[in-house]
Amino acid sequence: MKFELKNWDEKYIKDVAKHANNEKIASKLRDVFPYPYTYEDAEWYVKDCILNEGNNNITRAIVINGEAVGSIGVFVMDDVYKKSAEIGYWLGEDYWGKGIMSEAVNIIIKEAFDRFDIVRIHAEIFSNNPGSKGVLEKAGFKFEGRKEKSIYKNGEILDSLVYAYIK
Repeated sequence: MKFELKNWDEKYIKDVAKHANNEKIASKLRDVFPYPYTYEDAEWYVKDCILNEGNNNITRAIVINGEAVGSIGVFVMDDVYKKSAEIGYWLGEDYWGKGIMSEAVNIIIKEAFDRFDIVRIHAEIFSNNPGSKGVLEKAGFKFEGRKEKSIYKNGEILDSLVYAYIK
């Protein structure tokens, strides 16, 4: 399926509110991603992405037919981790299983390595998220390890899985 990674724009707020308001998405992400996901949550998120673009991060809207259906970002770390970055993403459920996110990951990690003085990009995903595991493996990330009982989400204690892409 054809998509574009676009700079965030306020015109995407209503799209984010529509596609992000999904319990299945929120259940696989940190608590900063709420459910229900309101128009006000979308407005804050999009404006924050616009405001912070270039401040040691890249965030892009995943756009299909002019509609923002997801988000992806790379965030450079600091202190002794300043040569590393973390990647995060979500995609509207209607677009799962179509190869979109693996391709988006490949595009944004190339941009991040070109733009920032980093050598490593990592992702830490919930152990109950096989879709994200597949996305990362398809994009060339390698499994580095399991952090046992490191996540508490929706009343459940889960392991997290760490994947990394080394330049």
